[in-house]
Amino acid sequence: MRKVFIVLLALLSLTLSAQQKREMRGAWIQCVNGQFQGMGTQKMQQTLSYQLDELQKDGCNLIIFQVRPECDALYESSIEPWSRFLTGRQGQAPSPYWDPLQWMIDQCHRRGMELHAWINPYRARTKTTTVLAPNHIKMRKPQNCFEYDGLTILNPGIPENRDYICEVARDIVARYDVDGIHMDDYFYPYPAAGQQMPDYQLFQQNSNGIKNIGDWRRYNVNLFIEQFYKTVHDTKPWVKVGISPFGIYRNKKSSAIGSNTNGLQNYDDLYADILLWVNNGWLDYCVPQIYWEIGNKAADYDTLIRWWSQYAAGRPLVIGEDVERTVKYTDPQNPSSHQLPAKMRLHNELPAVKGTVLWYAKATVDNVGNYGSLLRERYWRTPALQPAMPFIDGKAPKKVRKVKPVWTADGYVLFWTAPKGKGWKDEATKYVVYRFGTKEKVNIADAGKIVAITTQPFLKLPYDDGKTKYTYVVTALDRLQNESGAVKKKVKL
Repeated sequence: MRKVFIVLLALLSLTLSAQQKREMRGAWIQCVNGQFQGMGTQKMQQTLSYQLDELQKDGCNLIIFQVRPECDALYESSIEPWSRFLTGRQGQAPSPYWDPLQWMIDQCHRRGMELHAWINPYRARTKTTTVLAPNHIKMRKPQNCFEYDGLTILNPGIPENRDYICEVARDIVARYDVDGIHMDDYFYPYPAAGQQMPDYQLFQQNSNGIKNIGDWRRYNVNLFIEQFYKTVHDTKPWVKVGISPFGIYRNKKSSAIGSNTNGLQNYDDLYADILLWVNNGWLDYCVPQIYWEIGNKAADYDTLIRWWSQYAAGRPLVIGEDVERTVKYTDPQNPSSHQLPAKMRLHNELPAVKGTVLWYAKATVDNVGNYGSLLRERYWRTPALQPAMPFIDGKAPKKVRKVKPVWTADGYVLFWTAPKGKGWKDEATKYVVYRFGTKEKVNIADAGKIVAITTQPFLKLPYDDGKTKYTYVVTALDRLQNESGAVKKKVKL
């Protein structure tokens, strides 16, 4: 009986550690907390390089980098001023000069990662910013903003503001080779006790026949989300639009389809109807911030991940995870462990879940609670492709050509030639390389056999004594990571 138990335990462990072939594995790198402020060009580049190296080792394939925290820019912009979260003073260019967004794109692509530019759409000033640059939107058009709880907000009820934010997004997408553009949970501001938003007069003047101010606010945001999505895809159809809402859509006491939770609500408090956006296809991936622990009395993680899986699977569903909270709390079913294994089990149980984005990158890099080590040694051990998005493009590129191992001054290298392709839907941008032993069936559905996902048309092979036979397989990926047919090559290493 003991042997049977051990075998079952081993099988369970293998199942739980099974590698997903397609999985968004992201991390947020934020600037609004001031972690880079006044750091200087060289030190910031060193810090980011180290973070990217560690995240790459952990298995990350996506970085979401904050480039617009308060209608400012961590990139060269003719529309908005340089961010104080970069230089310490809004409007002041970095010295020595560099463009953080372009630099991050280059660094991420070199490591095989996607880079999504993260913007905060409506927030024009954070609570700690006291001096604004002359070309900041609040200084140029104060009538387009309102003050609330120490913040300055671009009024979502003014159509000109929708156009303005979309123009900022169009500028980023047109000039930079970003893989995606991302917004988080800040639409209308989070409610503050005893304070009212000063938009009632605007509602009365421009209600569009809507009788309830809450419905009107949602209507304003809905118009913006639809316009934003169209703007991005009209500019570059392959650039993904991601939104990361607060983790509760509605509580059951507010709606029959609400979750069994008791907390702030996207729909009622932030005026963000995320399910409407998902169901209408106004975003390409959704990352609800389910930052709570399993067993939380007000917002249980288990309850919420199942709710989102049931109601928001119309677009790839990716879970926003709080690294520090995950390792702070023990698994209710296994008090000797923190909650990462239990949360990963839930991910694997729910087919709608297509990945994870980590809040936040530095906590993962610092290996809080051994989180990063568990990713690189177990959960994200082998590389993964991005989730499929056939609603943008579902056609695979052609096969690679001329796969051949060649001795070079640098060792034994497998070379291949890119497939012929015309236009962004057909051109190969990356390649997947698999390796199989002599007795193994070639099966590219087995993610555990992936040895590399690379932008280069070659891979150095681990040559030993030339006595062991392997079959290498190479496929091509397009911008949306549709995968071509396989080309095999037998080698002796």
